[in-house]
This record gives sequence, C-alpha cells and structure tokens, in this order.
Amino acid sequence: MENATNPNLFPSIGKEVKDEYDRVIGKVAYFGVSPNGQFNAIFIRQNDGRFVKYPLDHVKINEYDVTLLSPVRVRANALCNEIPLIWRKDQALKELSDKGKIPPDMYKELHESFEGVLNQLKSEAQATIEKIDEQINRCTNEIQELNYALVNLEIEHEIGKIEENAYQTAFNIIQECLKRANSEKNELEALKNKLSNIMLGEEPKPQETVEAAETVTATAVVEEESSQEAPAPPSSPTLPEPPVIVYVQNPEEGEG
Repeated sequence: MENATNPNLFPSIGKEVKDEYDRVIGKVAYFGVSPNGQFNAIFIRQNDGRFVKYPLDHVKINEYDVTLLSPVRVRANALCNEIPLIWRKDQALKELSDKGKIPPDMYKELHESFEGVLNQLKSEAQATIEKIDEQINRCTNEIQELNYALVNLEIEHEIGKIEENAYQTAFNIIQECLKRANSEKNELEALKNKLSNIMLGEEPKPQETVEAAETVTATAVVEEESSQEAPAPPSSPTLPEPPVIVYVQNPEEGEG
C-alpha cells in the first residue's frame, strides 16, 4: 500500500481524520513504527476523546486528507478476492489430477487443504455479512430519526415557531446527513450482495457455478436497484414525501 512505502508520514500528525463519507472521526495522534523503520499503524484521537489504534492499511493518506476505512469493508473486499482465488486453485488442482499430472495421494492432501481454507473463509464471510447487516440496520435507524427531525422541523416552521435562517440551517444539515446515510446504506447493501453471491457461487461444479452465479447476480442487481430507489426521497434536496408515514409508524411520537 502506498502508505507503507511513504518515507515519512509524520507530517500528517494533527490532521483531521474523516471516514469515507467525509464525516470527521478525530485527529491523527501518532504512527506506529516497526523496528525496521516501516510505518505499520496509526493512532487516532477520536472526537469522543478515545485513543484508538488501527492497522495502516485501514487508512488512506495523501498530502491533504486522511481517510479511515471501515474495517468491515476492508475485510469484506479482501474475502471477495480470497474466496474465488482458493476456489480457482482447487479447480485447477482437480483438472491436473484428471489429466494424470498429480498423484492421487497428493491430490487428496492438497484438495483437503484447499477445502479447509475455503470453509474457514466462508465462515468468516458469513460473520462479516452479519456485521454488515448490523451497519445497514444502524443506517436505517439513522435515516428514520433524520426523517423524524425533518418532519418536526417542517411542522415548527409551518406554524411560525422557528425563524427562516434557523430553519434553512437545520434543513441543510439534516439533508446532508440524509444523503450520507443513504449513500452508506446503499454501498453496504451492494457489498453484502457481492459477498453473498461469491459464497453462493462457490460450488464444486464449474458450469453450474457460472450459471447459478449469473442468476443470483441478476437477481441481486434488481434488489440492489430497488434498495437504492427506496431511500431516494429523503436524500433529495426537497422534503421527503409523504411525511405522514412517520406518524403512522410511530404514533406515540406525535402524542408526546
């Protein structure tokens, strides 16, 4: 990674650290350096005051920005590469065995080794999908709360309880947060679909695998497009509609 080959990252100390959606996480406090002088970690003082260490491959650093990458995304993307690679190696091993280029006992030993690695990666992938689901749920809850705030803002503005400048400031802040939350949710759902399809497509029969994977991918694309269309109203520059949905789902909020 380019960070690891950078001869000096120390000038980044004190810079703001943001996530992939430009939200400020904290500031660079220091870097971990191995005995041979290689940078291998970053220490971040988060906005809540905590001092947290991350592997260096979890950040992107350039002259102007320091961006913290989601650990779940980093691992999910790595699994999307590792699982197909091991599967292809196992398939190549079988083809060599079928051609008589590998002794049966060696084929069995190597096949069992690849199979063990695949099972381990698939188990880790399932755990990663569950973590992605947790983040998707967090985004869903955040979007719901932002919609509550937006509807309440419109009500107070409509009855003249909030002046125009304050209304515009609040409206812009909420809309910006909605755009980020929707974007994060959509990307998480796409990553989940990608990892799920790879797990489903990893089958011992190559032809069936390709056909099944194409079918699942086509279905996932339709589902992904639907999921991206659903949250579109909150992220638009106008009031989401219809706002009355908020009160139907949570009538007690209106009574308070």
